[in-house]
Amino acid sequence: MDQRNLGGEGLVVSELGLGCMGMSEFYGAGDEEESTATIHRAIELGITFLDTADMYGPFTNERLVGKAIAGRRDEVVLATKFGNVRGEDGSFHGVSGKPDYVREACDASLSRLGVDHIDLYYQHRVDPETPIDETVGAMKELVEAGKIRYLGLSEAGAETIRKAHAVHPISALQSEYSLFTRDVEDEILPTVRELGIGFVPYSPLGRGFLTGRWRSIEDMPEDDTRSARFPRFAEENFKKNLELADRVREVAEGKGITPGQLALAWLLAQGDDIVPIPGTKRREYLEENAAGAGVTLTEDDLAGIEEAMPRGSAAGERYAEEQMRAVGR
Repeated sequence: MDQRNLGGEGLVVSELGLGCMGMSEFYGAGDEEESTATIHRAIELGITFLDTADMYGPFTNERLVGKAIAGRRDEVVLATKFGNVRGEDGSFHGVSGKPDYVREACDASLSRLGVDHIDLYYQHRVDPETPIDETVGAMKELVEAGKIRYLGLSEAGAETIRKAHAVHPISALQSEYSLFTRDVEDEILPTVRELGIGFVPYSPLGRGFLTGRWRSIEDMPEDDTRSARFPRFAEENFKKNLELADRVREVAEGKGITPGQLALAWLLAQGDDIVPIPGTKRREYLEENAAGAGVTLTEDDLAGIEEAMPRGSAAGERYAEEQMRAVGR
């Protein structure tokens, strides 16, 4: 697995990361033994950039990841996030970027992960009630204290990114980006590239849509929340998006690879400052994703992908209305 730089401060990661969220919540029942084996297999394959957050579970995903990397801390680059406030019962309590909360959240994450430092610490969502310079100022203090090494933001708007970067260098911005979701190409990608900030696409497989594994909503597990949470999985949009995914699958079959591998190779081809973090909780899908890093796309391939799934062709917003208000701040 090749390595890529995120930002200009020395953060080097594997060119593909592993999103660990689905091991604990949202995408159906988890299996801690298989999830742990998946993390171990990722490390064996050279996928050493692990992504979690305090809200996943809530709180249980950090514990799972921490347990899985016990004794192997030096082999991984560990990223986690704060800002989406949840209770132990899973309830959501809004977004916070208040300095005291930043410090408390970091200490809690360190404890759950069982580590003495976090490599990349993201603000998960921007708090509209707290000036970004105050939030990043608190994060900077955590760097100075040795508790975190690099700073990140998630789903922040261009102006916020600039203000944050002026307080302390931001190494990475994590936002949704895939063949299904290309809004960041307008303003966000140009901004982070101007500032020398790396870009980490989450949901690079369109929350699984681009893998081509589903033919209907009924194919998804009963306890999978995607159809309830994301408009693109709603019944009125599913069929159209399935047709788009099928067109991507046809292009992939022409190259002898899977649709997911094609989608990941497309993202990697968008720039060497891009590091996708496909999520999975099973080794078989991890291995399939890892092989996507070895796919080379020609200009003709890229043109064919663009024709199969033109920008903006996905049906439905990526989040429900309330959640959309929380992105791009």
